[in-house]
Amino acid sequence: MNEHTLSMRLERVAAHMPAGARLADIGSDHGYLPVALMRRGAIAAAVAGEVAQTPFHAAVRTVRDNGLEQQITVRQANGLAAIEAADEITAISICGMGGETIRDILESGKARLSGRERLILQPNGGEQPLRQWLMENNYRILCEELLRENGFYYEIIVAERAGPVLYTAEELYFGPLQMQARSPVFLGKWQRMLLEKQKVLASFARARQAVPEDKVQEIDQQARWITRLLA
Repeated sequence: MNEHTLSMRLERVAAHMPAGARLADIGSDHGYLPVALMRRGAIAAAVAGEVAQTPFHAAVRTVRDNGLEQQITVRQANGLAAIEAADEITAISICGMGGETIRDILESGKARLSGRERLILQPNGGEQPLRQWLMENNYRILCEELLRENGFYYEIIVAERAGPVLYTAEELYFGPLQMQARSPVFLGKWQRMLLEKQKVLASFARARQAVPEDKVQEIDQQARWITRLLA
């Protein structure tokens, strides 16, 4: 993967970018996403934010090698601290980290959100707590996508602030739009997850030490939800 050829996962993230957006790509790694979008003329400007030294320098190099220093600013900063009011950001992408980490980035950087940005999020697991945060902060989920690449399932969640929104516990767990669409990839993921939950419950039953009751209840509840979803 490079700025010319994005992974399937990042191509799907790119597909949800509003035309002419001013993008903040948080945890930009090598800066491939903003550079690819800028090379295609899909966005107007971008900030690539990266907290770690090595990927920060890699992003600086990618931007410089493509002659895009005027259009893409690379900043070494933690989370949304990479964004300044003068950037007039209209889209934020956060990809390739756990859902809880993305949630924490959004929560700790709340003051830098104008509420007019589109959030394009690609969590690696932990989607439920991320959706919970979106709901609690008045973000409506506009689009959800699930894809399988190199044997892993990846979810993409696109959201915009739209006033109070309410999702059920099951919708937060599976994704409200995924539940409606019921794509073959989605059903395949949850068939696999059901087997995992059943294995965990069986291991609890065999465990020598008592497993906390709330943990058993939680996994049992999830297994029941999945069974109902697949019925």
